[in-house]
Amino acid sequence: MLEPLLLKQTFKQGGVEYIRLGENVIEYSRDFRFYITTRLRNPHYLPEVSVKVCLLNFMITPLGLEDQLLGIVVAKEKPELETQKNQLILESAENKKQLKEIEDKILEVLSSSEGNILEDETAIDILSSSKVVSEDIQAKQEIATRTEEEIDDTRNGYTPVAVHGSVLFFCISDLANIEPMYQYSLTWFINLFLQSIANSTKSDNLADRIDHLNDHFTHSIYNNVCRSLFEKDKLIFSTILCVQLRKSKGKVNDETWRFLLTGGVALENPHRNPCSDWLPEKAWGEVVRASNLPGLKGLMNFDRGWKEVYDSSDPGRQAYPGKWQALSGLERLVVLRCLRPDKLVGAMQDFIVDNMGRTYIEPPTFDLAGSFADSNCCSPLIFVLSPGADPMAGLLKFAEDKGFGADKCKRISLGQGQGPIAARMIDDAMRNGSWVVLQNCHLATSWMPKLEKICEETIIPEKTHKQFRLWLTSYPSDAFPVSILQNGVKMTNEPPKGLRANLLRSYLNDPISDTSFFEGCNKPLEWEKLLFGLCFFHALVQERRKFGPLGWNIPYEFNESDLRISMRQLQMFLNEYEELPLSALLYLTGQCNYGGRVTDDWDRRLLTSMLDIFYCRDIIYNDDFKLSASGQYYVPVKGEYQSYIDYLRSLPLTPNPEVFGMHDNADITKDQQETAQLLDSIVLTQPRQTGGGGKSPEETIDELATDILSKLLPDFNLEMVVKKFPVVYTESMNTVLRQELIRFNRLTSVVRSSLVNIKKAIKGLVVMSSQLEDVFNSMLIGKVPEMWAAKSYPSLKPLGSYVTDLLARLTFLNDWIRDGIPTVFWVSGFYFTQSFLTGASQNFARKYTIPIDKLGFEFEILDEENDMAERPEDGVYVRGLFLDGARWDRQAKVLAEQKPKLLHDMLPIIWLKPGERSKFQKKSTYECPVYKTSARRGTLSTTGHSTNYVLKIDLPSDKSENHWINRGLAALCQLDD
Repeated sequence: MLEPLLLKQTFKQGGVEYIRLGENVIEYSRDFRFYITTRLRNPHYLPEVSVKVCLLNFMITPLGLEDQLLGIVVAKEKPELETQKNQLILESAENKKQLKEIEDKILEVLSSSEGNILEDETAIDILSSSKVVSEDIQAKQEIATRTEEEIDDTRNGYTPVAVHGSVLFFCISDLANIEPMYQYSLTWFINLFLQSIANSTKSDNLADRIDHLNDHFTHSIYNNVCRSLFEKDKLIFSTILCVQLRKSKGKVNDETWRFLLTGGVALENPHRNPCSDWLPEKAWGEVVRASNLPGLKGLMNFDRGWKEVYDSSDPGRQAYPGKWQALSGLERLVVLRCLRPDKLVGAMQDFIVDNMGRTYIEPPTFDLAGSFADSNCCSPLIFVLSPGADPMAGLLKFAEDKGFGADKCKRISLGQGQGPIAARMIDDAMRNGSWVVLQNCHLATSWMPKLEKICEETIIPEKTHKQFRLWLTSYPSDAFPVSILQNGVKMTNEPPKGLRANLLRSYLNDPISDTSFFEGCNKPLEWEKLLFGLCFFHALVQERRKFGPLGWNIPYEFNESDLRISMRQLQMFLNEYEELPLSALLYLTGQCNYGGRVTDDWDRRLLTSMLDIFYCRDIIYNDDFKLSASGQYYVPVKGEYQSYIDYLRSLPLTPNPEVFGMHDNADITKDQQETAQLLDSIVLTQPRQTGGGGKSPEETIDELATDILSKLLPDFNLEMVVKKFPVVYTESMNTVLRQELIRFNRLTSVVRSSLVNIKKAIKGLVVMSSQLEDVFNSMLIGKVPEMWAAKSYPSLKPLGSYVTDLLARLTFLNDWIRDGIPTVFWVSGFYFTQSFLTGASQNFARKYTIPIDKLGFEFEILDEENDMAERPEDGVYVRGLFLDGARWDRQAKVLAEQKPKLLHDMLPIIWLKPGERSKFQKKSTYECPVYKTSARRGTLSTTGHSTNYVLKIDLPSDKSENHWINRGLAALCQLDD
């Protein structure tokens, strides 16, 4: 539609200029101007769009903002200087204008003069007077310049404040890359700046005054921004603040900071690991790459002294060996990232405390009254929601306290058709000065532009009652209007974290806190014991989420309503039945109330296993019923309501993984995930930076692309493979091989073409499209590009490991083509593992003429680790599976507990023996799900298979199946590093 307009595709008809827009032909005027604006923060336009328009970037620059803030601070601190400066600017502009007019007049005289100019008296008079005026202006300009220099010297004394303020603004403007709701306007920022100038401690000493200003403003920004951040992002914000402020003072090496965030990028490590008995290969690879950093030269000359740091329970504070003892700052954090990434979050907090103070790791608590005080009738108050949080109860109580109860606080939950009703509510409330609450704005994305228009054009001071307030609640959403976010007061109010806080919340809130409910059962012993068990179960299922996939494959949003309905059913069933209806309660709570949210079969198995612990006879009649192996958690004896509260208050703040039924190593997994989330989120806020060793990003990527291309195998020759491995009835593996080669050819051709094109784009030979730019940016931070991932098998590996893994898979297939069907299959090397398993079943089904749908696999774990002499008579040998949550005891040939800090254990070769399921003997085994990646969750693909789940394998165990279910035990085809 706009194409003809942007390209100015006009044509003349009858001497009049026309343009075609859609189906209409419209007369075109040469005076027509077309302006397009966008509210996108940092829009990216392709070259083909950029050449059609004239792009103007109104985004403020650091230098521009510094100048603006300097003007503001000087105007407030030294108003006479700023007035004089502005006066001089006006005079200077006026003088320049006069000089220009004089020059124009002289040129006009010279051009219009006829004959000898020396005989033209008028011209000579004009030139003489112009000279006098010009000299006068020149003299004034010199005085003005000198005065301006003197003013600037005084003014520049406040430059550190302006630089500091500018750094803070760009720290908060980048937060929108983490969550779309983190939007802040320049006007809001400047208002806070003005408040800090007014409220900070005064001093006649300029250096002291600057320190007071900077400290007050930083603290004010931190407090105001923190109230609108989720708990997970508050440390991210503190880290960004700390590092960027140190960077502005030249105290941070860019290369070191970059390495801390990404761990560097390299395809292979040529140096042998000198401490392979305790140092993981991933850690050694990072140590080698860190040795190239300016402050860490020679780090790879490793010795045993580092084992103490690696084994320490608090490596962040452990003394480093030898000359590295003096290491501090980011360099110390880099070493910790290499050796013990699970402890990096704590060390990061210590780094912030050392450089900025404890205040910046202790964010302010939720303060609704404070947020309300900062609002006015024209600025909406926005609750940014998180799973399990419901601010409505608190808001309604606050409204009551403020005298806005009942009819003076109208609320509506947005959804289809609710927009016009909400608009009428706002209209009425604006006139009579009441409050309006619009809930769940994220569900009414189509009405959001209308709401934005109401906030911008309707809710204006002249038309709005001073008491009016507009409250909005929404989950993070890209569709939420940016202008409302920037001008509103944003708040987050997350439920307290931790097992103890969760249990206390259940007991202190309605309905348990209501005496009539707590004492309203005719079987008080059964009721109080089972109620405690139910609350404990509720806390466990919520808190397990922090362990990531080890806790739940999918992080479900179990909330208070699940607990409340289960409590009421428990009381009702106990009151109505003489016998204890445990099976009915197990079904209702486990399959309906909580189970209704669960979509993954393995998660449902875990939920049922956990509920079995609490809904049983032992919990009622055994006064010494332990809920953890150590006995720290137990079911208290029947007592008064207050006795339960006192017991809960005595529980530790940080629970040990044992209470969740997990191994101590689960804490390491959780901490590693927290570290990865922290670093990945910070990377989103960073601008593109230079590569290592002073190389430009372009040089770095060019070298990396060349390296990958040199290692990449050529596409497989399918014609040759079809001749060598034809489709035969007795060998389905030939078909499996051909299908795998087609898939890998598709992937490698995308990888190859993108790398070739990125090299050309760097040289300017082809256009850098948005896809190529994504490849470039991803490679720069060591991530697998989206373009590759779309054609790839599932993988969570960083770029270097991903390429190494891809090359290993290609080599595995190449060896298969060259040497024939392998004796042991590397099960992790398949693109589509399910087709391989189907092939193995099909061979057996065809050999013994049994319907394939009646077949299953039996599993035998062998002693051999990597290879076998020959293929089995029936079935297949496979290798390459890792246990996550346990280890394989090679002597006893059963599952065993993990060793400390060893998170994964590779299984020996497994013999998959096909057979008729009806003839399988029941053994003491654990049904272990196998996944392609540690994410565990997948989606149902078009083939009817999950994109992540592969199959279940039966592993011999001398412990109950529930023990391993609660451990979260699964097998993985590949690790994340």
